[in-house]
Amino acid sequence: MRPPTAAAPGRATRTLALALVGATVLGGCALLPDPPTPVPTGVVPSSAPEPSASVGESRLSPDGFDAAQRMAVRIRNVGCGTLSTGSGFAIDEHTLVTNRHVVADSAALELSTYDGRDVGAEAASTADLADLAIVRTVDALPSAPVLADADPVVGDAVTVVGYPLGRQLTVTDGQVVGQVTDPLNANLGQVLVTDAPVEPGSSGSAALDAEGRVIGVVYAKNADDLSFLVPVSTLRSMLEDGTAFGPAPTCG
Repeated sequence: MRPPTAAAPGRATRTLALALVGATVLGGCALLPDPPTPVPTGVVPSSAPEPSASVGESRLSPDGFDAAQRMAVRIRNVGCGTLSTGSGFAIDEHTLVTNRHVVADSAALELSTYDGRDVGAEAASTADLADLAIVRTVDALPSAPVLADADPVVGDAVTVVGYPLGRQLTVTDGQVVGQVTDPLNANLGQVLVTDAPVEPGSSGSAALDAEGRVIGVVYAKNADDLSFLVPVSTLRSMLEDGTAFGPAPTCG
């Protein structure tokens, strides 16, 4: 993956005509409006990942992990003859947020935390409007971030915390480069564009501001290495709407 470069909002809009895809073939080519689908990956390592030095070291806990890393969750979607991986993040002790395409059509969901601990999944629910899902867990999640009160603006810093390729917990940085109409569902309205690097398996990752607050959820990327976020304003309104999420489809 080549290093990202800053882009003006107009450039971000133009690139939407080129190969926008979800967590399936991030960096590959497809034509709109094909929806994202999971991509199989190799076996997810069972050992705990190493802390990333790019997170604010002044906020590290005694085990060497930042609070932002502690709330990240690796997700394995075991389907009927398929395996895919994604990311998610806790919003309370027993609830995590991810993408619809990360959890859809599963026979089982396998969750693990930053320290390699397995967490039981109780139930998954998906939204129709946005590529969002929530998963209720049997076991307690280690940490939950604060949701920002408002969406970021162009030029604001962005940090993405997740499990690209289903492997080590990774932190990448960038900035908001624009806002565009969601190319996968125009009814959703505006989504955020950022140059923070993401890869297959990053779908569902939390995007954080400089204060560690959630400002969006990663769900897609285009051929120019620009990634797309469901903004926190949409996430907040859907979490507050009791009808926004329904039972996630399973594969059998």
